[in-house]
Amino acid sequence: MEPVAEGSVTGGSVSEGSVTEDAVTEDAVTEGSVTEDVTALRRFNRYFTRRIGVLDDRYLGQDRPLGEARLLFEIAESGSGVSLRDLRVRLGLDAGYLSRMVKALEAQGMVRLGMHPDDSRLRTVEPTSAGRAEVAEQNRRADALVSGLLQGLAPDQRRRLTDAMATAQRLLRLAAVNVTPVDARTPDARACLDAYAADLDARFPEGFDPSDLVGPEEVSGDAGTFLVAYEEGRPVGCGALRRTAPGVGEIKHVWVHPGARRLGLARRLLDALEDEAVTRGLTVVRLDTHAALTEARSMYQASGYTEIPAYSDHVYAGHWFEKRLG
Repeated sequence: MEPVAEGSVTGGSVSEGSVTEDAVTEDAVTEGSVTEDVTALRRFNRYFTRRIGVLDDRYLGQDRPLGEARLLFEIAESGSGVSLRDLRVRLGLDAGYLSRMVKALEAQGMVRLGMHPDDSRLRTVEPTSAGRAEVAEQNRRADALVSGLLQGLAPDQRRRLTDAMATAQRLLRLAAVNVTPVDARTPDARACLDAYAADLDARFPEGFDPSDLVGPEEVSGDAGTFLVAYEEGRPVGCGALRRTAPGVGEIKHVWVHPGARRLGLARRLLDALEDEAVTRGLTVVRLDTHAALTEARSMYQASGYTEIPAYSDHVYAGHWFEKRLG
């Protein structure tokens, strides 16, 4: 039972920060040349960072650079306390650099350090009353800065800018997601499958039996593969491929976390599974989906899949699809 359009679930498989000026992967740059996309993004980054004051060591006129200001904001947004480990993962910071910034904020009286109540090995940080007041002032100044930037635009131009920024954020999030093969027995893989099964159980009129999930041995080694999508270190999606006959594979359990839907991640997982099938010498991939999931059929057809007669007696299948790989 396989992928569906993002924001929904299929029977057998799918439900569905900021960028620095030089955030460019080696794959994006060819020998001796830079793509137009890379040049355009870097040009925008240079312009935008200058306009919002990133280069100033007194961001928004307060007594700290942007890095410390952003860290203080994240700490305050976390409420009563957040672990340094969570902050490091969320912001993608080096442990030593994070520690130095936290100590600087502590010396300014903005935050206080402590121990995690359930794990003494984890250090936590929370805002002081002065820190909360500072973030409130920081937000006021940031609102004023943005209002000033938008003042020269007409209402329809503001809407266009807002839509463009939403699109840019969505695509940058998708670009930052890492899709990688994992052992299907790992906690991340099992957590994705458990969430997938819960989604199907809530969506299908007849419910969903978790025993229908593929076993780890079906998607390991020569038999197949299991992919997990990670966003900022957190598993936010999965998909499986298993070999069913010589040259033929079946895609299973494509799922995307609710918080990562509508990014295009289901399609990216589907593409990654197809690439894996080609690497394994498969020439055909198949999948099935529940009859109620009309959006799934649209996604498959848009991805080059053709509806075919039933190739299995899968209890949750109502439609079967096939795609021949180049």
